[in-house]
Amino acid sequence: MTRKSARGAPPSPEDLALFREAVGEVRPVGHDLAEVRAPPPRPVPRQTRADEVAVRRELLAVPLGELALAVGDPLSWLRAGANPRLLRQLGRGQYAVQAEIDLHGFSAAVAAEVLSAFLAEQRRAGRLCVRVVHGKGLNSKDQAPVLKNLVDRLLRQRGDVLAYRSARAGDGGIGAVLVLLRRERESGG
Repeated sequence: MTRKSARGAPPSPEDLALFREAVGEVRPVGHDLAEVRAPPPRPVPRQTRADEVAVRRELLAVPLGELALAVGDPLSWLRAGANPRLLRQLGRGQYAVQAEIDLHGFSAAVAAEVLSAFLAEQRRAGRLCVRVVHGKGLNSKDQAPVLKNLVDRLLRQRGDVLAYRSARAGDGGIGAVLVLLRRERESGG
């Protein structure tokens, strides 16, 4: 059966010969299924993970000292070079919280591990605004909120954190912090 061209007339023998010459030798395909391979696994950022472990060790080894936050102090931080508008928008609740973790009851060492794993997983999943409930520290020794200070120090050390600030009163107030994470491509990982 000869197909008609767009103009309605069948292709000329010259056109058919030209087409066959351009296409070359053709062999029939034995099936109509495409070979589909599973995508390769994502690379494992071993050095990044090793760096995060080292940072957590340092955070736990260094005493709180003068940088320690008091029970009622709000958290607020913006990465150098980031738009200051991010903090204002975060404070106004303009970002939808996509995931949450509650660190109540964890020791500092366990909380650091759990928080790091949580943030990495949320970022891999494409969730960029998360809430971290650290508590107010009312029952902490020496009236210094251990988990709040730990969260503050850990978030500042992470390259994937753009900004964070204490949540609004209805979202946990000074006992929780809203965190904006960078997209994967923004921090090179």
